[in-house]
Amino acid sequence: MAHMPSTSAVAPDKTEQPDGTEFASSTLREGFGVLGRGFRSQPRTLLVAVVGSALYGVMTVMTARVIGRLVDTVVQPAVQARELTGAQVWTIVWQLGIVVLLNVIGVIARRVAAGIAYFNLNAEYRRRVTRQYLDLPLSWHHRHPSGQLLSNANADVEATWNIFQPLPMAIGVIVMLTVGLVEMFSVDIWLALVGLVVFPLLFVTNLVFQRHMSPRVTRAQQMRSHVSEVAHESIEAALLVKVMGREQQETDRFEAETLRLRDAAVEVGRVRGIFDPLVEAIPTIGTLAVLGVGTAQVSAGATTPAEVVQIAYLFSVLAFPVRSFGWVLAEMPRSVAGWLRVNNVLSATGHTAYGTRTVDGTGAAALATESVGYEYDLSGSVDLSARNQAGGEERWRALDDVDLDLRPGSLTAIVGPTGSGKSTLMHLLVRLMDPTDGRVLLDGVAEPDLARGQISRAAALVTQQTFVFDDTVAGNVTLGDDYTQQETRRALEIAQATGFVDDLPDGADTRVGERGASLSGGQRQRIALARAVIRRPRALLLDDATSAVDPAVEQSILQGLRSNREGTTVVMVAYRMSSIALADQVVFVDDGRITDRGTHEELMERSAGYRTLVTAYADRSDEVLGQSR
Repeated sequence: MAHMPSTSAVAPDKTEQPDGTEFASSTLREGFGVLGRGFRSQPRTLLVAVVGSALYGVMTVMTARVIGRLVDTVVQPAVQARELTGAQVWTIVWQLGIVVLLNVIGVIARRVAAGIAYFNLNAEYRRRVTRQYLDLPLSWHHRHPSGQLLSNANADVEATWNIFQPLPMAIGVIVMLTVGLVEMFSVDIWLALVGLVVFPLLFVTNLVFQRHMSPRVTRAQQMRSHVSEVAHESIEAALLVKVMGREQQETDRFEAETLRLRDAAVEVGRVRGIFDPLVEAIPTIGTLAVLGVGTAQVSAGATTPAEVVQIAYLFSVLAFPVRSFGWVLAEMPRSVAGWLRVNNVLSATGHTAYGTRTVDGTGAAALATESVGYEYDLSGSVDLSARNQAGGEERWRALDDVDLDLRPGSLTAIVGPTGSGKSTLMHLLVRLMDPTDGRVLLDGVAEPDLARGQISRAAALVTQQTFVFDDTVAGNVTLGDDYTQQETRRALEIAQATGFVDDLPDGADTRVGERGASLSGGQRQRIALARAVIRRPRALLLDDATSAVDPAVEQSILQGLRSNREGTTVVMVAYRMSSIALADQVVFVDDGRITDRGTHEELMERSAGYRTLVTAYADRSDEVLGQSR
């Protein structure tokens, strides 16, 4: 984290929302789109869930029929005879047992299949989102904070597909209602009409509920994302927060976001608290109405007690599943909010396009640039250092008309003041991004024409900011590839890492902790360098990759690279004069342009800017060493 924003800097967007009716209508349209995507992705599993739910619905209705028949043929005769025979007990057991067993099978099929579909959808879309992150260029990542990306791949994906938990039951309820209504009308049309009034009331209540709930649930989901972003940022910047004494400010910033989330969640709960009692009361009122009218009809001889019991029971068991429509409607706004955020990632443009050409995989690589320029689009960027460098402008020209010709097997030093475009140039050479103007060539082939994987197999970039996994030293060097212990050892030797690695408790098999917490910055840099060296790249690019090690160690590393770079072209961003002097060619970059090139001695003689920069750094290094002594 390059900044310590105030609370207001992360306040949620206050974009104008449509009114409740328009919002609910839009949510329904988007929601049905989400449902369609889910069914297309998991057709077989969801079909099993729907069939299971339909079986449950039919068997629930059949339970009412069986109960009505048993009341008529078993219970009433037993009451009149004041005796319950074994045959009557067996009749009750086997008839109810069959419908209950089929009901249980339907419930199990529905819940298990719906759960599998839900988790499959989560896994599929997490993979798609994270794959998209890897495909999108750095320029896209500059505009999106890491906390937001984590929320997209986790909370937003879960919110999108959570609707498939109650959905199969809601679909089964349609079957249940159809069969149930037919059953009720076949038993007694007037009692059925009394009960039927309740179902439209339930649907209307659910629709009104969804209309009021949609914008509130959407806002709550957005607040969850904001809390995730702030939490991730604070955790990532823990060291900076402590060093700068910003603990209270960060606590206040996080508290402000959590309070916004709390208020949004309370609002959701308030609306739910109003509507849930209504949804609970309507079926109860309907059941009482059926019993009241049914009692009157029994007294008048218009129907039988068994028919009243059958319809009352059928109505009571139908009323609860009908509420599953309310669950689906209540979940739909959150699902839509999650999908819109996930889809913003999946539909993002700027993918790196690849061609079909390949290059010879042997020997040192030839790298070149032809009139290369690069302009950062900083609109919406979270990279404040870049925005500051651009003077607050939304576009920043980092490189302009850069021509390079890096001969195979050469060692080139890129030198220049801070912000001159050195790192941008290194990123372009390995195609982490494409130039705005001109082109970059590998072995004479324009990089966009190369097939996927050609550049990563040919070139390796080691940056100043290195990432170390919570793994062993050897695991961080090999990254799971099949290298021998001898190859790993040799790479560590070239990176001048064997000294400290041998002192670790388990040597190269020692776990280094999250982000290499047990290692110093220089040790992490040397492991990252060994990670690149072991792959025998045809081009090795070092973007200030030895800045955290002592000058003597840096000299040993560069001497090792120089003597072991058969078949490797080396390009390094360097500051120390002793390191620069090892280069075959020095390229001096200033203000995004190459202002001079040649040997170190030639540039010291003819370039005042170069001479001032490297001597100033050398004087500063000597001063620091003198103070340390």
